[in-house]
Amino acid sequence: MSYTVETINNCTKKLIFNFETLDLTTQINTEIEKKQKTVSIKGFRKGKAPLNLVQQVYGPQIENDALNNFIQSEFFQAVTKENLKVVGYPSFENMKYKKNESVSFDALVETFPEFELADYSSLEFTKDDVGLGDTELEDLKKNYLNSKAEMKEVEGASLSKGHSAVFDFEGTRADGTKPENMKGKEYVLEIGSGQFIPGFEEGMMGMKPGEEKSLELSFPADYHMEDLRGEKVAFDVKLHEIKEKVFPEFTDELAKEFGFESVEDFNTKQTEMLSKQKVRAADEKLHGEILEKLIEQNKFDVPKTMVTQQENYLRGDLEKSLKQQGFNETMMKEYFEKWSADVTSKAEFQVKSGLILERLGDKYSVEATDADFDKKIEEMATQTGMETDKVKEYYSSNEQVKKNMMYAIKEEKTFEALKADLKVK
Repeated sequence: MSYTVETINNCTKKLIFNFETLDLTTQINTEIEKKQKTVSIKGFRKGKAPLNLVQQVYGPQIENDALNNFIQSEFFQAVTKENLKVVGYPSFENMKYKKNESVSFDALVETFPEFELADYSSLEFTKDDVGLGDTELEDLKKNYLNSKAEMKEVEGASLSKGHSAVFDFEGTRADGTKPENMKGKEYVLEIGSGQFIPGFEEGMMGMKPGEEKSLELSFPADYHMEDLRGEKVAFDVKLHEIKEKVFPEFTDELAKEFGFESVEDFNTKQTEMLSKQKVRAADEKLHGEILEKLIEQNKFDVPKTMVTQQENYLRGDLEKSLKQQGFNETMMKEYFEKWSADVTSKAEFQVKSGLILERLGDKYSVEATDADFDKKIEEMATQTGMETDKVKEYYSSNEQVKKNMMYAIKEEKTFEALKADLKVK
């Protein structure tokens, strides 16, 4: 055997190759003869240049290609023989080559980590209550009726959460300046919406029309405008009016406008939808808590290649979201510089989660079948109100999209098998 294997950690191996005798003459001569038949060299017709001239012009490159082919071949033979599950591409180091004599080199390669799952049978978890609250269906009705609601003045009341304030405001920075972007006239703000910095809306609660007030506040440390982060600002506010939305009665006629047969049909379908949402949210939270515990229990290194790939995916997703929020290139650069460690940490968590779930899937012999795929398509069609055939066409037409769907199905089934072995209240 012309190589040895050194373990760097449980997901990194170094293959050390040493060939004390190596003669690539035969391979090189064969390639030069092939080259002679196809090459055009000035002064000679195509394929008629002397062999020694072809050797002189193309020999070094052909020799380099032959050496690279030899190295690649030996590397992949070793990987196959050692049954290494390689991640990404190898890094070749310490190359020493003596023409027609010898070659030695190292190949550093990342592999899927080797680990045994720790015993998790004693872990305990509590799943959130999935019962609907008293106001959830009514709040949903208000969302539907929002476009038909009227803003009406509230008389004889103090400003409270849910009211809309009509007010003037002006901010004064610590240096005494009053920037234009900190001023507003007859601005309308729904109290409790969280549109202004923390403390602003809370500070206005209890005010009455005609009342003036000064709010001493500080901008958040992570505010999107760097020059305002953590700065103390005094806002002078004057409340003019208190308004509130008045919603019309939710009738059968309005229910039909929204695509339902009646109020009863709306109540039935939306109650079912809200219940499924709560179940899904409770499951997602529980699954996250389970993964956190399993990662805490199972300490193992993960390939940097996999973490980097996941980081790139997360960054791409974040960029889309930030652009939709109005972030420009400079703002996004600042954001990623500030939160880079968080993105890396999240990527590492997701990679570890995926590896643990894959190991659990093997343990429970979980498979995602075509029947599972069809069932999931039916569920999605019901949730979205789309035709089943159209949903299936979308998820079947793109190989990667379907692959992602099948992975998600396998993950769900793995969690169901796992929870049967855990203590979940």
